[in-house]
Amino acid sequence: MTISTSRLLRKLLPAYRGVAALRLRVARRGTGVLLAAAVFLAFAVISCRTVNRSIVMLPNVPGAKYIGSKECEQCHEEIYKNFQTADHARLITDGPNALEAGCESCHGPASLHSDSGGEVKPPNSFMSGRPPANTFGGMLTTPTPRATETVCFSCHADVRGQFGLPSHHPVPEGRMTCTTCHSPHKGFANKNGSTALRSQDDGCLQCHPAQRGPQVFEHEAMREGCTSCHGAHGTVNAKMLTVRDSNLCLKCHFQQVRGGQLLIGGSDHTVRVQQGTCWTAGCHEAVHGSRVNSSLRF
Repeated sequence: MTISTSRLLRKLLPAYRGVAALRLRVARRGTGVLLAAAVFLAFAVISCRTVNRSIVMLPNVPGAKYIGSKECEQCHEEIYKNFQTADHARLITDGPNALEAGCESCHGPASLHSDSGGEVKPPNSFMSGRPPANTFGGMLTTPTPRATETVCFSCHADVRGQFGLPSHHPVPEGRMTCTTCHSPHKGFANKNGSTALRSQDDGCLQCHPAQRGPQVFEHEAMREGCTSCHGAHGTVNAKMLTVRDSNLCLKCHFQQVRGGQLLIGGSDHTVRVQQGTCWTAGCHEAVHGSRVNSSLRF
């Protein structure tokens, strides 16, 4: 039986198309692998490369120039000496192309301030005074000094977002400033010491003395520091809590489900957890410590 050439081609065409599609998929997969390998090698080369230059982006103020922190020492000797120990002194980067602009990174270019013997205030002076002259002559009015937190937010944008959350310290309202808790000129940025928990708590307890104690029955969470339960700047929860409602307590207090009961601390809390938060359901109101009850009741 003889098969015509056209019929033979029609029979072989599907098989040919299948082989071609398979080859195309293999080729694409190989291209993808090669591309991924190339990207990986590029990142490896970039991450291992040593850069010997310093780049510092500082705000530009018309008519004023950066003169370096050393010039500030002439009039602000005590502040300059203490600033060498400050966390913010690290803003002075190393390298031949770096500008020693530790003071000016927050206060702005100080050439006009220095040339006028202090009569003209630096751009960010945080106090009243005669501002730099403009191109039309001297400015006769004294504008409100730039808010402290505005300067801080130029580097700490994440903190600015936290102060915009529903529950926050009253910095945006003007009843506090960043320098209430943080020292920009001397030692650790946290006024009350380093990142040690007790030092941090001392800062909080200056404004919240009722939580200081001592208590007869201590809440062990106090040993972990205030920030174990509260956000330092702001949170979405009431009282600046890091976690909402009873979920905050359940981070530390182990739960068991046995026989349909929810046991916390060996006690049945099946109904209690439905009545509200642990401190509003009439059970553990003394969340920071109690003088009368080991279950932290008043």
